[in-house]
Amino acid sequence: MHSTVNVNATLNRVGFLPAVATWYGNPTGAGSGGACGLENDVINAPYHGMISAGNGNLFRSGAGCGTCYMVRCRDNPACSGYPIHVTITDECPGLCNNEPFHFDLSGKAFGSLAKPGHEDQLRNAGRINIQYVRVRCHYRAHIAVKIDSGSNPYYLAMAVENVNGDGEIDRIEILGQGSKSWEAMQRNWGETWKFNVPSGTIGPFSIRFTDRSSRTVVANRLVPRDWTPGKTYYSRINFR
Repeated sequence: MHSTVNVNATLNRVGFLPAVATWYGNPTGAGSGGACGLENDVINAPYHGMISAGNGNLFRSGAGCGTCYMVRCRDNPACSGYPIHVTITDECPGLCNNEPFHFDLSGKAFGSLAKPGHEDQLRNAGRINIQYVRVRCHYRAHIAVKIDSGSNPYYLAMAVENVNGDGEIDRIEILGQGSKSWEAMQRNWGETWKFNVPSGTIGPFSIRFTDRSSRTVVANRLVPRDWTPGKTYYSRINFR
């Protein structure tokens, strides 16, 4: 199951704020991680389809990828009133920006806002008022990187998944075998980062992640020398 967070502790600090929610895709589907580079990985652990696309103020040109929120609804009779945990994994452009904060939830997540047995009734409403609060991410998983399909020996790009704490990465550095210093990767799009591999630099590659709170963790030799485009590599570390 998707990991839980200490909701009460968070509410004591911040409290819920107003927003709007819609849903997309299959009524019970897992949604998408497209704009963040996660693709269909959102179906699997640790997301389990409990995800949302966000408008500009939530997606933040990709910087909001991986951030975690508790959301709840109370205005519709089908609403349970209990908060659920969702992760921003996609972008909702266009009409979603008519409101300051708009969550376009997966069908599964939207239905989870309802009382048991009232999921379809709530989804039929289409657009509802909700309340949200940002929380720290806490997955029972380690940071993983999925190598972009366009990568080659001279260009390495990867999407970052399962980030605890802030949920968002502010900086990534890479260290190849035989390299003397860390080199910065650049945000390509969403949560995908890229690196132009200097001639003679080979794997395995260690990756140093820095989050929004300036905390750093290092995944030694995370990407092997014989890495493969499209494959996901799992570290043994995460933020606390």
